[in-house]
Amino acid sequence: MQDRTPDRTELLQGTLDMLILRTLLLGPAHGHQIGKHIRQTTNDVLQVEHGSLYPALQRLERKKWIYAKWETAKDRNREFKYYRLTAAGRKRLMAEESNWKRLVQAIACVMWPAPEEE
Repeated sequence: MQDRTPDRTELLQGTLDMLILRTLLLGPAHGHQIGKHIRQTTNDVLQVEHGSLYPALQRLERKKWIYAKWETAKDRNREFKYYRLTAAGRKRLMAEESNWKRLVQAIACVMWPAPEEE
């Protein structure tokens, strides 16, 4: 029987992928905006480095969960690569959110067990 437990790298990538997909649910964003949103939303607890963010964005593009298009920013005379969530990405996000909720609940049961009834 093959071990189906994801290794640490896969787990971390999967979590970052989920956070990126969730951020793009709010609308199109370029890489810097995505990283900034994750950092601000988590009160600086999660800071996604460029060395992790851009490979993740490329991975999500290859999987067709997001697509990118170069556009000129409204407030600047410069082009940025804006990422958007695809229908497949939206579907994947829903599945990942469901899995994440189950994982968090399972961890919470171990960390903060319910008091035993007398």
